Amino acid sequence: MKKRIGIDELQPGMQIDQLDRSWLETPFFRHKMTITSVAQIAQLKACGVQTLVVNTDVVADDVEPVSEPDIATDPLLTAVEASPSVPPASPFEEELPTARQIYQAAKTIVQNAMHDTRLGRAINMDEVNRVVSDMTDSVLRNPDALTSLSRLKQFDEYTFYHSVNTSVLAMSLGRNLEFDRTMLHQIGVGTLLHDIGKTKVPPEILNKPGRFEPHEMEIMKQHVLRGVEVLSTTTCLGDSYLRPALEHHERVDGTGYPHRRVRSELSQFGLMAAVVDIYDAITSDRCYHKGRVAHEALQFLYRLALEGHLDATLVQRFIHVVGVYPVGSVVELNTGEVGVVKQIHHHVPLTPVVLIVKSAGNTLLSTPHELDLVAQIETPHRKITAILDSKQAGIDPTDYLDKKAA
Repeated sequence: MKKRIGIDELQPGMQIDQLDRSWLETPFFRHKMTITSVAQIAQLKACGVQTLVVNTDVVADDVEPVSEPDIATDPLLTAVEASPSVPPASPFEEELPTARQIYQAAKTIVQNAMHDTRLGRAINMDEVNRVVSDMTDSVLRNPDALTSLSRLKQFDEYTFYHSVNTSVLAMSLGRNLEFDRTMLHQIGVGTLLHDIGKTKVPPEILNKPGRFEPHEMEIMKQHVLRGVEVLSTTTCLGDSYLRPALEHHERVDGTGYPHRRVRSELSQFGLMAAVVDIYDAITSDRCYHKGRVAHEALQFLYRLALEGHLDATLVQRFIHVVGVYPVGSVVELNTGEVGVVKQIHHHVPLTPVVLIVKSAGNTLLSTPHELDLVAQIETPHRKITAILDSKQAGIDPTDYLDKKAA
């Protein structure tokens, strides 16, 4: 039997059938779910959920608080080890300064494109193609350098950073899939402009600090088709370039929008855009949710794939691209020291290069030191035992990773 209750009546073990708002306004991206922890209830409250319909005939017996799993038995590790990688042509440290310049140029060009579209002017495709060509060169030399910068977020400039990050991540995933230069350029342009339709959403809705009302959410959803309209009428881009804009909110089981297409009706570019779009969105602070730590976001993507919403193979390959501990992750070692992941090793995903920023006594170090967990000489070896929330740990990874860019 279905029953409407208030959010304060919700308990772990209950199955939610319907919310008083769209699931797309929550971090869960699903139409039904069984509550397994008090933390999930708190997340729904934070999204503004007040009433919901539960199925009283279904109550889970094996409910436990959600906790961080043992990384050594994490299914993400299996996904990473199962994926091949393309050897880089240049070292990470050598490519990083160039990647930083390209990333900032891409952000500026996205801002220009959206500003022009908002004013009814044509997008400067020469600028777009030029910067995506530079991004392609960087990804072909060493994809990890540009990918590492996708951790950059800015709350008040979310749309710009999100567009660049989505493009960077899609291109790196494409390189992992051994795309040729033409395909990398196509998906790079398509994902860089995938949210151009948001320029056609009324500012009072786009920038609303609180939750969307149902009719406002419907207006927000229109950004997909408005974006395709802009790209198809003001540029000479072919169909493959438009697919990320059209399909990044579709799901392989037909639960997405705008056309509720299923896997057989979706392009590879669209399937890839859906994965990277969700990842960057849920790792960013938004007005209706706090950004998740990267490892937790990857676990969430993995669950979505298992539930049939996303392409499982692409999710596995994406996990390999960003690593079990993506660059910028704040981690705790078995010694009690705290560090920031600086670089990943695809062949040994549990042992990245870490900048140690806090001592075992929780003292902030005046001079952080680098530790490559692969190349340890002293015994016993140090290893990562937990992923921390950077804000709760009082550490801003940018302070340590971007000093050269300052």
